[in-house]
Amino acid sequence: MNLFPMVLTGGTIGAGVALLVRELLRPQPALAVALERTAPGRLTLPGAELELNRDEVWGRWLLARLGRLPGVRIPTTNLALLGQGPGQFMLKKTALAGVGLLCPVLVTIPWIVTGVSVPFYVPAIVGLAIAGLLFITPDLAVRDQAKRAREEFAHALAAYLDLVALKRAADAGPAEALEKAAAVGRGWPFLYLQGALRRARLEKIPPWQALEELKHQYDLPVLDDVADIMRGSATDGAAVYKALRARTAALNTELLAVQAAEANAASEKMTAPGALLAVLVMLLMAFPAVIRMLTV
Repeated sequence: MNLFPMVLTGGTIGAGVALLVRELLRPQPALAVALERTAPGRLTLPGAELELNRDEVWGRWLLARLGRLPGVRIPTTNLALLGQGPGQFMLKKTALAGVGLLCPVLVTIPWIVTGVSVPFYVPAIVGLAIAGLLFITPDLAVRDQAKRAREEFAHALAAYLDLVALKRAADAGPAEALEKAAAVGRGWPFLYLQGALRRARLEKIPPWQALEELKHQYDLPVLDDVADIMRGSATDGAAVYKALRARTAALNTELLAVQAAEANAASEKMTAPGALLAVLVMLLMAFPAVIRMLTV
């Protein structure tokens, strides 16, 4: 028997599963955009585009031809937060859909080799269903990754506000406190804050305005009150320390409540498997006695 079709089928299915697992994993947001923004002497102006790699070029070519189809939506805000380009996102969707179309066809090759006839419409229908499922997988993965990235940004912002409050208590100005506190961190949330504040300094705009633009650009609701607090600090610097500490305490309480809710949800998900395991153990223990009663 020729093993080549089976090997080819297994390799294709394995590649599809590997791509699916890679999409569902939780990667860190790409830091290229933030590092490019915070590089010394480098300012990314609105409308300016960085050099595109090959994947982004091919993806934008596909996006120009498939982006207007019904059901095709590009989550530009979430992609910007994760540091991913719309072209790469579209290329992933198309590649996964192509794998979904090919998998059923390749699976039927061993059956055809062994002489079993398979109707043509069966792999076609199954392939379309798998392709549709894999086509929306990147959307779900990006939504989940962006949600986790916003949670991580909220945790970093709580520490950042504490630092800003300490700088203000040390008689630092509003802009100076914001910039010095952002310069302490090395994570991607601090890099985003550094980039926004550096752009504010170079463009001669208030730093709280840059924070508002950062909030709208990446859909970061945790920055809602920060800009207002720092705007008020320009006129009432005595009360800003208490306002920042109160905002930090409220944010920490909110994050703890979210974590507690997630822990409770995870515990509830484990209830059903635990109950099923207990039932199986009881059945296993009672099986010999039941069999003996039935055979006597």
